[in-house]
Amino acid sequence: MNSLAQDYPDILTGGHEPPCLSLYQPTHRHHPDNTQDPIRFRNLVKKMEESLRQKYPKREIRSLMQPFGVLAKDRAFWNHTADGLAVLSATGLFRVYRLQRPVVELVVVADSFHTKPLMRITQSADRYQVLALSRDRFKVFEGNRDALDEILPIEGVPQTAGELLGKDAGDREGARRAYGPAGNAAWHGTDVKQDAVDRDTEQFFRAVDQAVLQHCSQPSKMRLILVALPEHHHLFRSVSRNPFLMKEAIGVQPDALPLAALRERAWQLVLPYYLERLAGLVEAFGAAVANGRGADELDDIAKAAIAGRIATLLIEADRLIPGNIDVSSGRITSGDLSDPDVDDVLDDLGESVLRARGDVVIVPAERMPTRTGAAAIYRF
Repeated sequence: MNSLAQDYPDILTGGHEPPCLSLYQPTHRHHPDNTQDPIRFRNLVKKMEESLRQKYPKREIRSLMQPFGVLAKDRAFWNHTADGLAVLSATGLFRVYRLQRPVVELVVVADSFHTKPLMRITQSADRYQVLALSRDRFKVFEGNRDALDEILPIEGVPQTAGELLGKDAGDREGARRAYGPAGNAAWHGTDVKQDAVDRDTEQFFRAVDQAVLQHCSQPSKMRLILVALPEHHHLFRSVSRNPFLMKEAIGVQPDALPLAALRERAWQLVLPYYLERLAGLVEAFGAAVANGRGADELDDIAKAAIAGRIATLLIEADRLIPGNIDVSSGRITSGDLSDPDVDDVLDDLGESVLRARGDVVIVPAERMPTRTGAAAIYRF
């Protein structure tokens, strides 16, 4: 399974030889609902083929469709789906992503990938990660308001203290009894052994912090919530160098909470930050418009995006505006998504801003400050 955190935006918004094929569909986690998912997938693939026939020869279409056919027959894959599915394909590239959000069923054949649903997942303000930590093992989860799933696995990183530190149980310092000079009771037994256990724990926590920072926090830039027994919080925070670690935490043994309860408690910690960030973005947009440094009309936004002038772009979630943007003038022309030369204008705007190193935030419709589907804050 491909990693969205690693691929987006550089790989998926980069230049690829057309046609670029994008398929999205809602999926189901459990039986019997998930039995319909491969059927719906095959129907979407047929729709994709119909779009390709408008412009491309049969031989090329057959090559492009081959990996989709393989995926359609992969029974193990369809038995372990999440809430949504994204499949992006072009010559020399085939990416499959299980998504934690349901997505609108959609097929797009165009000269670039349709990535706005992935923008919502990667750029949305409600994303977070959870570090479930005990004295001898850890897990990392990723979620939003609706779902929480374990990141499986963190590539190349063991999740137990013995494996991560390169020691088996007998070699770890706390596993050995410690004795001082003969006759000196103060150096004998429990106290020294406990000191050794504490040193093992500190060494393990340092290794966990480094692994999570490198493999999870830095690539995703998401808030990190610590879930651990209260007595472990101070030690972990004292050794942590992770700037994404939240000051709020959950003080329980990680295995004591069902996943649904863990998600709910984590979301309640993230919610105030989520609402604060959205309110701040809306306020910043209002101030920018008042000072002539913002826009809500798509034509103006497109011209500014082409010129690299947009610092922050807000895009309305789940809204589609079929059309094309002229890359030289920024002029927008409307179209039909069934046409292989037509994409979603909002999607193209977001990709253009990301390529210019601007920020893109996908915002629920009820919190958008405009009715056009987009709101831009200019750099200058």
